[in-house]
Amino acid sequence: MGDDPVLYQIRVGCHLGPTLLTAFPAFVPEQQGTETVLTGLLPDTAALFGVLARIEALRLDLLEVRRLAPAPAEPPPSNGDAP
Repeated sequence: MGDDPVLYQIRVGCHLGPTLLTAFPAFVPEQQGTETVLTGLLPDTAALFGVLARIEALRLDLLEVRRLAPAPAEPPPSNGDAP
């Protein structure tokens, strides 16, 4: 069984400017005081570990990682028949 895409929220203890945000293209940033919350969809666990390694390499203060929800499933294609 493979990993399904999951929506994550990652909180770091600093304000990330435009240059640092380029390291996290899969995420939408939100500044909350002196913290930055990154929210984004990751395809699998390996991608999450890659993001966490990038946070460590940049020496950012990781405060929280939250799994919000699996990716919404795509609706099945409609065959045009109404119930």
